[in-house]
Amino acid sequence: MTSPNLENFASGVAERLPGKWTSTHQHHATYEAQYPTTNQLWDSGHVSHIASTYVLPHDAVLHGPDGMRLYVTERPLYPHQYVVAPLEPAGDGIRPHHFDDVAEPDGIAVPSDPVRAAAAVSRRLLPRYTEALRDVLQNVEDQPEPPRRPAPAQATQVLTLAYYADGAVGAPYDSVPPDARAVLFAHGFQYHPHQEAVLLPAAWGDIAQARRMQATAQKLVALGIGVNLRPSGQTTTPTTALPRPAAPSAGGRAPAAPRR
Repeated sequence: MTSPNLENFASGVAERLPGKWTSTHQHHATYEAQYPTTNQLWDSGHVSHIASTYVLPHDAVLHGPDGMRLYVTERPLYPHQYVVAPLEPAGDGIRPHHFDDVAEPDGIAVPSDPVRAAAAVSRRLLPRYTEALRDVLQNVEDQPEPPRRPAPAQATQVLTLAYYADGAVGAPYDSVPPDARAVLFAHGFQYHPHQEAVLLPAAWGDIAQARRMQATAQKLVALGIGVNLRPSGQTTTPTTALPRPAAPSAGGRAPAAPRR
């Protein structure tokens, strides 16, 4: 059974709210049993904190006009107070995206006197609850389906960058669209003629590489050039390190260059 104090309090508040309100009471045998109701709380403040922190063996739901519902339960650690919070509207056509950009009306703490509590709910809670509910229903009318991102436009030129095993990022020079080359060089890519590739060296580090690649992609997209990023798929990987000089011979002298 629910608490007689909670039951009498919730009924007393319902009788004093504007419009026609009724009260239903619920007892929860387990902690998880409170979730179906508390998961619907339209609150980002202390009432949600209470519901997620404390075991609430009983609560009440007030049902009012226009589908309004108010959650009521005792306020833990405050023996002479209750909390009252709106529940999210439920109905055909109401979907998660309809709550975007709608401020949560949030709940309030009220004294255990039903007369004073009803006055506080009427003055402080119902106006913002009514406004939030109106905004959600307007969103349902204006945008019944969630916004979907359009497919990307077809690009006439595409640059495909590859991640190489040594940490460099780049592409064979001949595969880089001519209009993209200046952008790559401006953002730190380097031309390595012995590899015939344009590479962003691994020496930049992961963070700097990522920032330069993002800036490069944004600039290229603005020019109408698409950008792909793929693994290299090569067994031999380009390297941005300089070639090492030849090792000296056993006599301590480097081998002489071949005569022409």
